[in-house]
Amino acid sequence: MMATHQYIDRRSGRVCTETLYADCWIRLLYGRAREKAPLVFKALTSARSSRLLGYMHFDLPLQRRPSRIRKMIDQLGIDIQECVASAGELDNARKLFERQIRYWRCRPMPETPFSVVAPADSKVLVGDLAPAGGLFLKEKFFAYEELLGPWQRHWLRAFDAGKYAVFRLTPEKYHYNHCPVSGRVVDFYAIEGDYHSCNPAAVVTAVTPYSKNKRVVTVIDTDVAGGTGVGLVAMVEVVALMIGEIVQCYSARGYDAPRPVKPGLFLRKGQPKSLFRPGSSVVVTFFQKGCMVFDADLLANSARSGVQSRFSLGFRQPLVETDVQVRSSIGKAV
Repeated sequence: MMATHQYIDRRSGRVCTETLYADCWIRLLYGRAREKAPLVFKALTSARSSRLLGYMHFDLPLQRRPSRIRKMIDQLGIDIQECVASAGELDNARKLFERQIRYWRCRPMPETPFSVVAPADSKVLVGDLAPAGGLFLKEKFFAYEELLGPWQRHWLRAFDAGKYAVFRLTPEKYHYNHCPVSGRVVDFYAIEGDYHSCNPAAVVTAVTPYSKNKRVVTVIDTDVAGGTGVGLVAMVEVVALMIGEIVQCYSARGYDAPRPVKPGLFLRKGQPKSLFRPGSSVVVTFFQKGCMVFDADLLANSARSGVQSRFSLGFRQPLVETDVQVRSSIGKAV
């Protein structure tokens, strides 16, 4: 497995090299430990281990030292000017990773009502669920039926042969997820599972890890009054190593009066929906066949050659992520 993993910065078009946190440890875990000590591997990707690692990284007294916080801010490249809280208020690692930002100022959103936006500050890959659709990876990143739940036959039929996008959050990112579309929640359910890493090495080595992790599925009907008009949309929020929970906290204005997500709730595009506590994780969105098209630059970047992506090496085809900002356009209604 190559040591380098690169992606494309959407705003500048530059090819960037990602700093993969705990990369050597992750590669060891998903290499030798997974093959030679499967029981140990299972234990290390369990909820208990994930909670322990989260506590060690975010809650130990060491993580509260001002010098430690300043170093983390510098190392991760966090822009404190974006944050709602002051630097003094972000006085421990957990607060820093669960920070709120002035997204209404620093994360502009397209004005057109028919646009679909990114649910997170993340690195994204887009593709099709249909074999003839171009970037066909559903049996590599995830097992489609397993991800949504094999008993959810009506939703599996609804999104069959449609499109998907995989948004990978990394530790330095803002960890609130926002609504990619406007519409009414028609279903909401959780699926228990493990806590696999979303490091590219883990994704390439393990078989469909996103489908095996604990996750929350929200199905949104956008063909309603005030909706985006792209049919049904499924938003799957997936936990990962050191992610203790996904807090559902929809706010129609700012971060005010957060509400749990449940069927019947109307979600407005671009508003905060949930919070990953904390670390890195993944959001997968599904769209119905013929209802939307992805932005051309995301499609072109995915198939770009000459970029050292671990996904390209692992899946033996050009496969490159684009770094996107939450609330930025990723596509539009057909």
